[in-house]
Amino acid sequence: MRVILAEDSTLLREGLVRLLVEEGHDVLAALGDAVTLLQEVEAQKPDVVVLDIRMPPTHTDEGLRAAVEIRERWPEVSVLVLSQHIERNYAAKLLASNAERVGYLLKDRVAQVEEFLDALERIHAGGAAIDPEVVRQLVIRTTHGDPLARLTPRERTVLEALAQGHTNTAIAQKLHISLSSVEKNLNTVFDKLELGHTTGYSRRILAVLRYLES
Repeated sequence: MRVILAEDSTLLREGLVRLLVEEGHDVLAALGDAVTLLQEVEAQKPDVVVLDIRMPPTHTDEGLRAAVEIRERWPEVSVLVLSQHIERNYAAKLLASNAERVGYLLKDRVAQVEEFLDALERIHAGGAAIDPEVVRQLVIRTTHGDPLARLTPRERTVLEALAQGHTNTAIAQKLHISLSSVEKNLNTVFDKLELGHTTGYSRRILAVLRYLES
C-alpha cells in the first residue's frame, strides 16, 4: 500500500519507514508536522496515513485535527492514529462520522509488529482497528447507569472484539465460539443498545460509537 507517515519523533518515524519498506509498502513521505501532512495528502492521495495524535507546535491535538480533516476531505484515505496514552475523547471524536477506514493504536502496539501490520491491513480494507487496551479501559470505566451495563459478560466480550475492528468470523475464532453464536450475541447487543433495525453494517458502526462514548 502507499503510505504517508507523520510523527515528530525521528526515531519512531524512521523505524516505521524501515518496517513498512521491508514489508513491501511504498512510503510516499515521512513528516514531522501536521501542516505539511495535509499538503502531502492532497498532492499524493495515499492509501493510508499513519500519524501521531500530538504534534508540533503545541503537541496537543494537531494530529487528531489533521486526522479528522483527512477523513472529511478524503474519505477514501485510511487513517491510523497513534497515541502515547489512552485518550477516549479523542478516540470518540475520530469515529464521530463512522468507523470505516480508521484505526486508533497505542504507540506500544507498534513494537508488536504483527498486530501493527494487521491493523494497517484492516483499515486499508475498509474496516477499523481499535487498540485492545483502549477497549479494555473503556469497559472498566463503564458505569452501571450506562446502557452497556445491560449486556451479559459474553455480549460485552463480543462487543469488545467488534470495537477492536474484528469481523464476525474473526470474533468467532478469537473467542472460540461459533459464527452463529457471534451473530446472535451481536443482534442482542444491537437490541439492548436500542440501535433499531437499520442495515447490519451501520448498526456495527453505531454500536462501536456507543461503546466509545459510554
